[in-house]
Amino acid sequence: MSAPVHPPFPLLIPDDTPALDDVRAALARADAVGELGTDLAATLAWVVGVPRPRSVALTWELLASVAARDVTAARILEPHLDALGILDEAAVAGYPTPDPAGSWGVFAAESPGTRLEAREDAGTWTLHGTKPWCSLAADLTHALVTAWVDDERRQLFALDLRDPAVTARTGPWHARGLDRVVSAPIDVDGAVAVPVGEPGWYLRRPGFAHGGVGVAACWWGGAVPLRSALAAAARADRADQLSRVHLGRADTALWAARAVLVETAQVFDAGGSASESLRAARARAVIVDAVETTLAEAAHALGPLPLVADEAHARRVADLQVYVRQHHAARDLAKIGGDVAEGANAW
Repeated sequence: MSAPVHPPFPLLIPDDTPALDDVRAALARADAVGELGTDLAATLAWVVGVPRPRSVALTWELLASVAARDVTAARILEPHLDALGILDEAAVAGYPTPDPAGSWGVFAAESPGTRLEAREDAGTWTLHGTKPWCSLAADLTHALVTAWVDDERRQLFALDLRDPAVTARTGPWHARGLDRVVSAPIDVDGAVAVPVGEPGWYLRRPGFAHGGVGVAACWWGGAVPLRSALAAAARADRADQLSRVHLGRADTALWAARAVLVETAQVFDAGGSASESLRAARARAVIVDAVETTLAEAAHALGPLPLVADEAHARRVADLQVYVRQHHAARDLAKIGGDVAEGANAW
């Protein structure tokens, strides 16, 4: 197995930014975890100790830098920080919020044939049914989950996953990438939950767009070491022009995606705009294209050897291939096209 390849830090924001000290400290603690991303308990213990960064730019810097070390670790950290951010937003908006202590996930996916319902009785809310795609539900302490209230989807609730009324399934999960991040349904039979915001608030809040690009920052950071591998191959004694073509394609794609991340973070930190959702969707589309380009160029330039003989490289590729499928590809592009056709703009 090759030694981990850490790209230069910071990746996204100027090195002299004072607030980077907190990110540096979190990364130093990550580097002290012996099996970051592979030792689930140790990685979760580190995640719980990571303070939430004070800006969008710092959050994405942290996520990208963690993903450059280990994609699975970033996949675990991202929803935890997203949940803490949602709770902060709710508190600022004046909604009651639970204690944020513990390890958190965000379970907001839907699937045909499954449904999680929320019922109120004398001021107490309980959840009933099945929620799909609940990553690490058997390992986390809490989650923010969306449930149906009177056929209105997207009421958000805080749920204690240790409640005996919550059962986390172990599968099906036959993943080769992100294999440690089991994302299976939970069955809930009357667990008490705490509402976070009013119906629809989860989707309307400003941070919803921010979180979507935070996932893309993980994708991008996870692909940066593949660029380093391509650069090493292009410097080899027997390297030819084709090796430099592969490197050039990956480099320009990742460079353009970095520019998008930097500008998007600046806009969001400045207070955003009326078209935050469109801006976020565009950013995700640019970044996923860059990551998929880099994966393809690495495969063509490096051949099968690192995929079968370099455990770290093979795991990174497998993890990224699963992770980027959170992007809905043509459906997301169709949504962008629809918004632009109807007059939306975020240029």
